[in-house]
Amino acid sequence: MRQLLPETELAPAAALALLCGSAAAVVVWKWLSKRHIQKKMEEARRTRDEGVKKMAKAVQQFREQVPSDKTDAILSLPLLELAGRLQEGSLSPRTVLYTYIQKALEVTQQTNCVQYFIPECEEQLQEIQQQREKGLLYGIPVSIKDHIGHEGHLSTCGLVKFLGTPEQEDSVLVKVLKRQGAIPFAKTNVPQSLFNYDCSNLIFGQTLNPLNHQKTPGGSSGGEGALIAGGGSLLGIGSDVAGSIRLPSSFCGLCGLKPTGFRISKLGVISPIAGMSSVIGMLGPIARDVDSLALCMKALLCEEMFRLDPTVPPIPFDEEVYTSSKPLRIGYYEEDGYFQPSPSMKRAVQQTRKLLQEAGHTIVPFAPPKIDYMVDELFTRGIFSDGAAHLVDSFKGDIVDPNLKSQFNTYRLPALLKRILAIILKPIYPRIARDLSALCGVGSAKNLWDQHVAVAVG
Repeated sequence: MRQLLPETELAPAAALALLCGSAAAVVVWKWLSKRHIQKKMEEARRTRDEGVKKMAKAVQQFREQVPSDKTDAILSLPLLELAGRLQEGSLSPRTVLYTYIQKALEVTQQTNCVQYFIPECEEQLQEIQQQREKGLLYGIPVSIKDHIGHEGHLSTCGLVKFLGTPEQEDSVLVKVLKRQGAIPFAKTNVPQSLFNYDCSNLIFGQTLNPLNHQKTPGGSSGGEGALIAGGGSLLGIGSDVAGSIRLPSSFCGLCGLKPTGFRISKLGVISPIAGMSSVIGMLGPIARDVDSLALCMKALLCEEMFRLDPTVPPIPFDEEVYTSSKPLRIGYYEEDGYFQPSPSMKRAVQQTRKLLQEAGHTIVPFAPPKIDYMVDELFTRGIFSDGAAHLVDSFKGDIVDPNLKSQFNTYRLPALLKRILAIILKPIYPRIARDLSALCGVGSAKNLWDQHVAVAVG
């Protein structure tokens, strides 16, 4: 008994010590993990700052040769006029490029819209001058959204998991832009994971709206919207699944286009939820006016793109249809029965309808059919067919941005809890209940195939 007594007395103490040691180990492990994440983010910011300094120095050297009073007027030229002057040789690509880099430096200092400047743009400047034919975008500086691949540069999606692995080659889109004479010169900021209508991530920070620094430029192509609206770019490429081109265009007073699915190659474009096919995301242009969007699409829909990506339908831009003055029969609606438009949006639709009628077109009101089913079952459940598992996995080893935290916490709820909450909330908040149910995903491969069929037939 005398020998057993000390062991009995020591057992609780040993268990407590083990528990405290384990807790301390967990705390230390979390601290080390967080510190590792912070170091990777700090390194990305240092790289960004070094690029800014390099570009600022290049602009300074240019300005010593060409005073700003000889180039300021370039910033006011519409894209079509600027392209024309570059084609005829009355403006040099070098002058245009450095003029826009200088303005982009100013805009990003005010709004934090550029993630990285692309120093290889100076090499591209030399290459286009050696091309046999001047492409449709000859000498035009173009900005691209963060996740569009450019050789030697990161495509982060605002996530730590993509840091440290620069792209090995240009995306097809960038290759086509370069073939058409464009000069990609900057990659622009995005919200963490791209799944947010704001534009903030913990690596590069918050992007502000250049028209009002108290407002967001929208997302997820928010960096593009801010840079173009601030005058630092006159043509940008964004991407859109659920409004990521259209919202920044609206918030920043710009024109944007989400093309038909599969119209533009996405080879070389990074996504945090690769594999989603029920809902098609698309790359598309953002600019100051519609004519600029048309010129960009005309340049992109070329043999080079069709050759580099055989999955893109080889259908060139139809100039005859675009320039035709033949009266059209156009459907419109002011409300879709699901999303409540702001008064300004409704007014814009009414004004557009009036102008189209005055131009001789037939305008027909219609109501989008089965809107609740389309949004909840086909769209939301289509995006989150896996119950948001891929999206949640993309945050492993990362710190969630505060602007995304409540949204992310909803995504990572267990499917059973989402279903229970949906049942509880259905009598009070039926729309939220439907969203929660859709976020549970489809549940099986058979259901996923049924979902694809439903999307195909509408």
